[in-house]
Amino acid sequence: MLKKIFLLMVCFISLMTLVSTLHGQGSKETIRLPSGEVVWDLNGEWDVLIENYGDKAAYGSYPQIWKITQTGSSFVAVRMIDDPRNKKGKEEVRGELDKSGFKNVQLISAGGPIDSKGKISDDGNKMEIDSAGQARAMATRK
Repeated sequence: MLKKIFLLMVCFISLMTLVSTLHGQGSKETIRLPSGEVVWDLNGEWDVLIENYGDKAAYGSYPQIWKITQTGSSFVAVRMIDDPRNKKGKEEVRGELDKSGFKNVQLISAGGPIDSKGKISDDGNKMEIDSAGQARAMATRK
């Protein structure tokens, strides 16, 4: 009888350890909105490579740093360093998130906002934003 109780206790403790370990492995880079929806937490600084192509190929490629500020599901990215075409502090990207990634996203150019397409990596630490035929931004969380 004592052996059965001891075996049962060992199984119970093992199960508790396994469940708590699995629960702790959830993504740390998400935010739960008041609606209950979970979206990526993009807040913070990101290293970015801007690649101009198509009509804008003459502007070349260059590195950038963005600081993203997110309020709920909406976010804005501003430049943290000067680059060949713009000064730091300028708004670079804005958008809105949903549970599958970007609901909408816009790259901001000298001519105004450009509707773009974007994707976020499975771990939430990389993004690619592309305004078809003009520019692509590849960002990695610092």
